Parts: sequence; structure tokens; C-alpha cells
Amino acid sequence: MNTFNLQSNWPPAGDQPKAINELLGGLKKGLHAQTLLGVTGSGKTFTMANVIASVGKPTLVIAHNKTLAAQLAQEYKEFFPNNAVHYFVSYYDYYQPEAYMPTTDTYIEKDAQINEEIDRLRHASTQALLTRKDVIIVASVSCIYGLGSPVEYEKENMKLLAGQKIDRKELMQKLIAIHFTRTNADLTSGTFRSIGSLIEIMPVSEKIVWSITLGMNGIETINKVDPVSQKIVDTPKSIFIFPAKHFITNKAEKTRAIKAIKAELTTQLKKFEKEGKLLPAERLKRRTTYDLAMIREVGYCNGIENYSRHMSGRGTGLAPDTLLSYFPKTKDGKPDFLTIIDESHVTIPQIGGMYAGDQSRKKTLVEFGFRLPSAMDNRPLRKEEFYERVGQMIFTSATPSAYEKENSEQVVEQVIRPTGLIDPEISIRPILEKGAYNGQIQDLIAETKIAVKKGGRVIATTLTKKMAEDLSEYLKGEGVKAEYVHSDIKTLERIQILTAFRKGTFDCLVGVNLLREGLDLPEVTLIGILDADKEGFLRSDTSLIQIIGRAARNVEGRVILYAETVTGSIERAVSETNRRRAIQVAHNKKHGITPKTIIKQIKDITEHLETDHMKAVRINLDIDAQVFAKNPEKLIKLKEKEMSKAVKELDFETAAILRDEIKMLKEKNIQ
Repeated sequence: MNTFNLQSNWPPAGDQPKAINELLGGLKKGLHAQTLLGVTGSGKTFTMANVIASVGKPTLVIAHNKTLAAQLAQEYKEFFPNNAVHYFVSYYDYYQPEAYMPTTDTYIEKDAQINEEIDRLRHASTQALLTRKDVIIVASVSCIYGLGSPVEYEKENMKLLAGQKIDRKELMQKLIAIHFTRTNADLTSGTFRSIGSLIEIMPVSEKIVWSITLGMNGIETINKVDPVSQKIVDTPKSIFIFPAKHFITNKAEKTRAIKAIKAELTTQLKKFEKEGKLLPAERLKRRTTYDLAMIREVGYCNGIENYSRHMSGRGTGLAPDTLLSYFPKTKDGKPDFLTIIDESHVTIPQIGGMYAGDQSRKKTLVEFGFRLPSAMDNRPLRKEEFYERVGQMIFTSATPSAYEKENSEQVVEQVIRPTGLIDPEISIRPILEKGAYNGQIQDLIAETKIAVKKGGRVIATTLTKKMAEDLSEYLKGEGVKAEYVHSDIKTLERIQILTAFRKGTFDCLVGVNLLREGLDLPEVTLIGILDADKEGFLRSDTSLIQIIGRAARNVEGRVILYAETVTGSIERAVSETNRRRAIQVAHNKKHGITPKTIIKQIKDITEHLETDHMKAVRINLDIDAQVFAKNPEKLIKLKEKEMSKAVKELDFETAAILRDEIKMLKEKNIQ
């Protein structure tokens, strides 16, 4: 039975109906892997939403970074507002993995800052998978890293019912057993407090409070309470409370795991002593003994994931449990869900490269006595392990790599855009003179002035950050309003620059790799690719096609490649673009379609931050000064509340801005 309810104000158009039917046909035939080759702006996400709605199975969508994953999660939430769409990425704001460098005898302790909101979303993802079928999880590649066993996680959840016979002490003991922490202060995720006959619990999966009233005969009432307004929003008869941590082990399993860890420690110490490694032996003995004491007493220790093999009872070398383990299986144990790998030309290499780097670092830690050998099994999945654990796959990309094409049983093209827009015209022009800022720059300036006179915007791509900065300054000197943007620009400033560009505050945006994927700038009518013949990652055929695609949202879109020689990458990129363009032109002519530039509202998310109660506490710290002077804690709390709201809405750019502000305010408050 179909459990997904797709909501949209428009039907599939362009190549979307054909692509949807072909992909569904492939899934019905049992094809394990297919590729959707969808050009930029053709609506690949909408196509996949239609496929998900028709298939009706839980779906995993994997993206290559957190920002893209958040964007996709927002889009799927809009398509499926009544279904469970969740976001699963690494919960670290900052992460420095444990490492040891023998050459300098430097040990780097694990240092991490966990984002509690993202941790909450991770728990919401796993709980949704264990409790319902209409689930879409949008994840980064972190989904292939080790996670606690879903069997133990589900088994240790606690069901509470109105009328259930349980006393205050027993309920608190059960909460502590699943890693909830008692507090007398404000409730935070994974904590509870007891006031007389009332026990209040804040679960890790959502920002609510369960208020449990106990009487002589057990639980009298269960209320769902808004933590801010303290209003009762629901009074359910029963609730499930899942563990506060993914790594969970019951008492019997914990006893078995402790014995196994001790046995491995004894074996490894004998090995070190035999090899004359007395310092590594002493180091390992101290750390492991301390960790065992913590596990025995509180059931948890820092770095407990390094003992995950023993906790789960799996054999040496076997793959760990990951997010994939939480997805449903058929009766014969095969994966029973759909997997979509977005921007597969970037995501697949990430999936394949995680294991080797992880093992290299941990091998050194084991060799020098910082970890037991079993820590090696706390790892990401190998590439082949990943493919064994996913269901039917669909790769989506405008530029699928050889891997997708070779491993797909069907490649479906989505070349015709619903808007009728066609790929841009491409011209190749010589660089002319050798050296910096020469013929290509003068030609770019002349073409920019023509484009700007017609009301368009221009993007220029360089090979390095320094070149982007220098070119921006040079253009200003030549009368062209220009700004540069690259990965060193802070989040807030980057967003402000892009918004100003769209508004026409300046006319030419200069950048490097940042301008390839994910930017939606329909005002752009010209893209100049400097030094296009310098073969490499930034000038491969895949990169060139992605850059060219940025000009495909405007009917006036065109691209100039500056090159002395036509490289293989240029030839392939131009050939593929012209092939697609010919198909699109023929389709428009046949159906009498007149392409129209995409009209997209210009939003400045820094303006979005000014909700009603935030107008008195604007982003600018100078304006905040009066509020801060009167009550700094109040201002910080307001900012934290707004950050939590942004994370809940998957608006991580806004959340990042607010997080930086909060840090600055706290530092100022200390001073």
C-alpha cells in the first residue's frame, strides 16, 4: 500500500514524465542500479519525489555535504508535508579525530563539539525508521559510519502507559539505564527531573517535554508539554521513550562485552611485552582499565564507539552497524528500501574513500598502544559493504561519471526542462598573450559590459583564490562593479555577497570551485571560464559542464571558454552541451514552446532572521548593544532559541550565522 502523499502545485513536465516512467519500469524489473542523467534545472528532485511516491518504500537520499543535504531535505519536506522527512548528518560542529604522529611523538586527543540539535535530528531519523514506513532520510556520507545496534536501540526503548503500575524510583532507574541524565536545572535533550510526584522528561528526538504524574497506583496522566510556553499540547494514553544514546547495551551484553575487552587487553599486552614495547603496553593498560571501570559503573565512557565490536558481539573484521541497519529488510534479510545517491559523480568517490583514511589513522593508534586492535572495527563501511546493504539504487547527476554508467543497468536522460530553457551557447576564444591579465581579461571586460548593458549578470571563474581576488580588483579599476567569493569568505558575508549580486548591487561575481554546484542564479547571462585549457579537477569535462549549467536558467545564457588549445575535457564538455542543446531546441520547435527565464524571488536570509521578537535584537552587534548592556543572558537565549528554530527548519546557513553571533556575545559577556 502506498504510504506517501506527494503534494505539488504542478504536474511533471518536460522530460520528467518519461524519466519517471522509465525509472519506475526499471525498479519493477528489479534493476539494482539506474542513473538519472538530469541536466541542471530539469527538476531531478521533483522526478525522484514522484518515484518515491509511486514505490511507497522507505527511502535513503545521500548527498555529498551537509548544505546540499539540508537543501534536499527542505525540498522533500515541501513535497511530502504529511510524511516523515528527516535529516541525518554528522553531529559535530567541530571534529578533531584522535591521532598519533610517531615522527614528532605527538598525540592528538579527540576534540569535538557536538551540535545537540543535529544529534536530536539523528535520533528522530532512527526512531522514525523503527516506528513507521513513510520515511525519507536525507543523509550525508556520514551515514556509512558506525552507529549503535538497531536491535539493542529498539529493544531498550521504554513504553509508558496511563495506568501503568510503576513507582517513582523504578521509573528514574529505567531512564538512567537508557542514558538519560537527571537534572535540577532547565531540561535539555536527554535529561529528566523529578519534582514530588511529577517526572518531566525531554526526549532526544524532539523539542517537547513528557510530563508524567505518578500516584499511589502508578502513572495517572501523561502530558505532552511545550517547553517554552509550558502549555499542554496533548494527553496521550501511551508513549515510547527511546535511549538517549545510539550506543546502548543491556546488562547481560555489557557483562559479556567487559569480559571480551579484558581478554583482548590481556592478549595485546602479552604481544607488546614480547616485542619489548613497554611504554605502549603501559599506556594501553591504563586507558583500557579506566574505560572498563566507566562502562561497568555507568554503562558508558568517552570513545565507547571504539569498543563497538565487543558491545555488539560481532566478529573481528565484520562491518559495523550504521544508519543503513535501521532500514527495513525483507523476510529473507535483503534490503527493502530505495536509495538515491544525489550528485553521484561527487558522492560515490566519497563513499569509496572513507575507509582507507580511517584505517590508516587507527592503525597507528593501535601500534603505539592508544587503542585496542578492535578499535579498527569502529569504521565506515567499505565500498562493497555499502552496496551490499542498500536496496535498489538510483544515481542522479548532470554529469555522471564512468562508474555510474558502467554499473547502471539503465541510464535515463532528463534533458528537456519544464521551463523550455535550453543549454547556453558556447564559444571558445584564445587567451592570446601569455602571462597574467592579458587578452582573455580584456575580452571578458568587453563582454561583461555588453551583458550588463542588457541587464544581465556575469560570473567569471578562475583557478585560484588569489586570482579571484586580484581579478576582482582589476575589474573595478576598469569600471566593472565586481566582487569575489570563495571558501575563505565567512558564511554571513558570502550570503550577503550573493544576494547583492542577484539584486544588481554589482555586476560580476568572480570565484573558483564554489561556483560549480548548487548555485541558483537566474540573473546570470554570461559565464567566462578563464584558462579553460588547464587540465585538472577544476577544468575537467565534469567541472566544465557543471559551470556551463549555471548559465542555463536564463534565455540569454551563454558561456565563453578562454583557451589556447582545445583539450579533451573542453571537447567532451562542448560536445555534450551541444548534443543536449540540439535535443532541447528540436523539442521546443516541435511543441511551439518559447523558453522563459526562471523568475526566482530574491531572498536575503539575514533579513529572514528578523522575526517579530528578534527586531529588538538584530544581527548587527552594534544595534544589539543596548539590549546586551541591560540583559546579556536574555539576548543570548533569544539568539539560541532562534538558532534552534533555524535548525528545526533545516535552515543551516541561518543557524551557522546565529551560532557565530552567540559565540561572540558569550565572549563579550565574559569580558
